[in-house]
Amino acid sequence: MNQGQHIIIVDDEAPAREMVGDYLRMHGFAVTLCDGGGSLRQAIADGAPDLVVLDLNMPEEDGLSIIRDLKARTDVPIIMLTATASPIDRVVGLELGADDYIAKPCELRELMARIRSVLRRAAPQKMSPAAAAAAPAKEDTRVRFGTKWLDLEAQALRDDDDNEHPLTASEFGLLKVFAANPKRVLSRERLLELANARDSEAFDRAVDLRIMRIRRKIEPDPTKPSVIRTIRGGGYLFSPASEKA
Repeated sequence: MNQGQHIIIVDDEAPAREMVGDYLRMHGFAVTLCDGGGSLRQAIADGAPDLVVLDLNMPEEDGLSIIRDLKARTDVPIIMLTATASPIDRVVGLELGADDYIAKPCELRELMARIRSVLRRAAPQKMSPAAAAAAPAKEDTRVRFGTKWLDLEAQALRDDDDNEHPLTASEFGLLKVFAANPKRVLSRERLLELANARDSEAFDRAVDLRIMRIRRKIEPDPTKPSVIRTIRGGGYLFSPASEKA
């Protein structure tokens, strides 16, 4: 699965980034090691990676600023490394668009599992010939979400002028779940389960943050959401365009 996949490790501590880099190379990944935001931007300019593993606590430029900058220009998946395990940093990082996090010092096998999970969510799904033959026509792979269209085949969010709007892997995962479950109330736990996200208290809160980001992109009025509605005590409900709030 990871043949040719490129991961950038960003950590100002050389032993830490080299240890992670050696482990990922041992499992077949192409790896670039960076000591901060400057070298990361240069590496991305040389070629977009499949994923970035980013230490949040660096002296010259903090990881949150790097996440904000990256997500403004690209949809590359990001896994945060956090030595302080600060809930505030984790929540802010997730709100800025990071896809997952893991505390330092990390268990390398757990980091590998997180990397593979995020890459699976970010990768286009390949169908067998039989499944492709049974799949709906191309026009049926687009789902209307408020002011935008979700293209399930391309895993992209587009407006009526066909302009693409940035969408993280985790945001696409949630929208895909809503598209498959219209008019159904889905609890946070069920959303995490169906979106193949990590189940934890922090990610339960992250569902709210990610849906807030999604609403900014799709709702006619994000302050009065009518497309993805909050059901008090229940969770969230996707109301297709034909449904009245």
